[in-house]
Amino acid sequence: MFGQIVLVLATVATGLGAGLFYTFSVAVMPGLRRTDDAVRVRTMQGINVAILNGWFALSFVGAPLLTAVSIVVDGLAGNWPKALGEAAGLVLFGTALIITFRINIPLNNAIDKADPADPGTAWREFEPRWVRWNNARTLTSTAGLVALVVTLALN
Repeated sequence: MFGQIVLVLATVATGLGAGLFYTFSVAVMPGLRRTDDAVRVRTMQGINVAILNGWFALSFVGAPLLTAVSIVVDGLAGNWPKALGEAAGLVLFGTALIITFRINIPLNNAIDKADPADPGTAWREFEPRWVRWNNARTLTSTAGLVALVVTLALN
């Protein structure tokens, strides 16, 4: 029972993380494209500050941590099909985290330092690469969610 509860929590946390990336892909970034460069840069700067909160940390840190615990519990119980499904979920969500730390966060840090007198240059250097890699995060984290949902169905 404990293992199943941890897997459910891991799946929910992974879904929240995947949903965040998805929201940026389908709403936030397309919405920003409808504004001017100064608004785009200021908005991303505001998002970069606002997102650093405990609720965000619950999914961002909680998803891989809970998934790892679930792998250990099922591995110790000898339930290898579940442990393998959970491992797939962890690798896929972990890939999204690697992309985040190696690409999206450095781009966020760069946009935070944008020259207010020239927001267009900063945005052109930021947006295409950030969007491309956010879409990759969306796909990998969603695939991780699917792996965990399928694993839940193994009972």
